[in-house]
Order: sequence, then C-alpha cells, then structure tokens
Amino acid sequence: MFFVYAIQSKSCDRIYIGQSECVTRRLEEHNAGQVPSTKYDRPWALLRFEEFNTRSEARWFERQLKQSRGRRLRWLGK
Repeated sequence: MFFVYAIQSKSCDRIYIGQSECVTRRLEEHNAGQVPSTKYDRPWALLRFEEFNTRSEARWFERQLKQSRGRRLRWLGK
C-alpha cells in the first residue's frame, strides 16, 4: 500500500503534501529534520492521508493535488 498525505507545520501553518509507503515513518522523518524541504518548519502534524494500491496511483494523485489549489482545498476539507 502507498499513501498520499498532508502535514501541517505547527510553527507557520504551512501545508506539505507528499506520498510514501509508511505515513508514520515519513512523519517522523519530517519532524527529525531529515527532509530538506520541510526541516525548517518543524514540528509537523498529520492532517490527512489516503491509501492507494500502487505507487503510480499515489504519485498521480499527489501531482493532481499539487497542480490544482481547488482540488487540494477540497481534499483537505477547507
């Protein structure tokens, strides 16, 4: 299984969207500063995730969310 997830910075309200095989491990990496694009906005909290059968499905959905602000906001429920 693969997941598309959204995390939010507790320090600046930034939202980051990514995909991974293990959401809990990936969140730990974000909070440990091991991800260059998110290390300065720690700590992070999980907002939402969605499960997919294949990595290609997860990547496609992640790309759709990153390309369309409206789609992203609907998915986040805002």
